[in-house]
Amino acid sequence: MSKGTRKYLKKKILWFLITLVAAVLLNFFLPRLMRGAGTPMRFDWDVMVATNEEVGFDRAEAYNPSAEEGKKEKWDSTYDRIAKEMGTTGEGENQVKHDKVRSDDSIINLVNKQVSSSNPDETYYRTWVSTYDTIEKELGRDGGMLGELWHFIEHIFDGTFGKSTSTNRYPKTVSSIISEGIVWTICLQIPAILLGWLLGNLLGAVAAYKRKVWDKAVMPASLFVSAIPAFGSAVILLVIFGINLRWFPPNRAYDPGLIPAFSWKFISNVLWHYQLPFWSIVIIAIGGQAVGMRSMSIYELNADYVKYSRFLGIKDGRIVRYVFRNAMLPQVTGLAMSIGTSIGGALVAETIFSYPGLGMKMYAAISENDYNTVSGIALIITIMVLIASFLLDFIYAFIDPRVKAAQFD
Repeated sequence: MSKGTRKYLKKKILWFLITLVAAVLLNFFLPRLMRGAGTPMRFDWDVMVATNEEVGFDRAEAYNPSAEEGKKEKWDSTYDRIAKEMGTTGEGENQVKHDKVRSDDSIINLVNKQVSSSNPDETYYRTWVSTYDTIEKELGRDGGMLGELWHFIEHIFDGTFGKSTSTNRYPKTVSSIISEGIVWTICLQIPAILLGWLLGNLLGAVAAYKRKVWDKAVMPASLFVSAIPAFGSAVILLVIFGINLRWFPPNRAYDPGLIPAFSWKFISNVLWHYQLPFWSIVIIAIGGQAVGMRSMSIYELNADYVKYSRFLGIKDGRIVRYVFRNAMLPQVTGLAMSIGTSIGGALVAETIFSYPGLGMKMYAAISENDYNTVSGIALIITIMVLIASFLLDFIYAFIDPRVKAAQFD
């Protein structure tokens, strides 16, 4: 390995690490900045009893999501007044917890699921607060935002990414949730992206080289297809082939009740469900790649080196090979980025077709304010993009000697 190559490699690794650190911090802070302070927890037992007697209903009824408007505000204002009158702002023997400065809605939901009672009493509230403190410590949220960040980094290195805060999935780890969906996403996205890339570039190259009828047919079709949004192609295929013609199942990855197994019955059923989400991605990829390849090929065909090569009598087939090799450079970049962001792009197709990949996992996590899962999946997407970009610089060197000379010399 030459000195220039080592210098270039060290520089790229350094920028990779800096970007990775920035990505980890952004993936941690951005979702959590949306997390509200939650509802203050008012659990001084004597004050609660007096408040319930005065307003005519208890705290559980006041804080019920379906409660009448104004009940919660009335209960809170009465509680604050009585607490001040009774002087219970300090730590008394009857005080369970008084006005916790910051409560977390996701933890509150987890506690409510684990600790429930139709007739809350002092024991119930003491159990509730004890459970809250346990879960808060388990999730690393008892040390403030910096403590939670350290907890998050620790679980990145142990590979679990922490525990889900969804009431449906707690206490599963984020890594186990990712492992459930990543295989479905990879098997759907990667083949669709590669096939769309190959077909799109082939059509674009032929349209640029042949022109005339090919160009007049391929170009308008490619422009039309590339203008269709991702959800548009998915909905069109779903309505036509899934609902009207009923050629393919409109949702899921396999029939309900079918047990996953390495058998032809299961594999054939998966492939049957696979068609609509697969082709919805391929169609969009073909249009965009064909338009890009055609434009780059026409530019290269009109370059000076092509005219000079023809003037020298070099065979047209050899010239065209170099033309398309140069035209492929931006397309390779697009391919690497498409593969790197395939998990993010899976969101639309997987949501519309209820496909159990990471796109659906991300959608569910966002809907349920599951910050750990959102951060974990977003971090996986970021790492894939960074790795794709990192490898792309070296792939370029093998495709175009000019890039190698600029990088390694």
